[in-house]
This record gives sequence, C-alpha cells and structure tokens, in this order.
Amino acid sequence: MNTVPYLVAVWIFLVGCYGLATSRHLVHAVGCLTVCQSSTYVLLLAVGYRDGGTAPVFSDVTPGSRPLVDPVVQALALTDVVVGATVTALLLALVMQVAKRHGTVDPDALSELRG
Repeated sequence: MNTVPYLVAVWIFLVGCYGLATSRHLVHAVGCLTVCQSSTYVLLLAVGYRDGGTAPVFSDVTPGSRPLVDPVVQALALTDVVVGATVTALLLALVMQVAKRHGTVDPDALSELRG
C-alpha cells in the first residue's frame, strides 16, 4: 500500500488550515477552506485506487478476472466537488453581504460580530 497520496492529502489539508489561521481577509479565508476541502478529493481517490484496476464495466470481462476500481468512491468524490462548489459560492455571497453592510472584509475590523 502506497502512503504518498495520504501524505499529500494531509499536506494539502495542513496548508489550507495554516492559510485559514493566518488569513486577514474573508475571501482569502474562503479560498483556504476550499483548499482544505480539496484534500478530501485526494483522500477519496487514494482510497478507491487499485493497481491495474479498470472501470467496473462487466460487459467485456468475466467477473473476478482483473481488479476493478471502486465506483462508490468515485461517486463520493464527484459529490464532494459539487458540494464544495456550492459551499464556496454560498460563502462568497456571504462575504459580499458582509462587505456591503460593514464596509470591510477584515475579520478583526468586524467589531459587531464579537460576542
């Protein structure tokens, strides 16, 4: 079992978390959250990968003659992409509303949001 894709997924996630922790701009924070979520794409594809695997179409082969990739993991990765795009669009719309209402996108300057 190759651990490189898992290490890449962890590295991408940590880079996104670092950017999120040091962000001084709400649009930058949304971008860093998107980077964090993109690590799940790599993780899902690493889980579903099989050496020498082919598409799970059984019309041309006998079952069990060669390894197949997991189609459920591929469907989850595609769903993750769609959900990620939707969440990113929603967060960017919220950032636009914050910028309209408060005149800034600096999280530290938004004093009305403090508890």
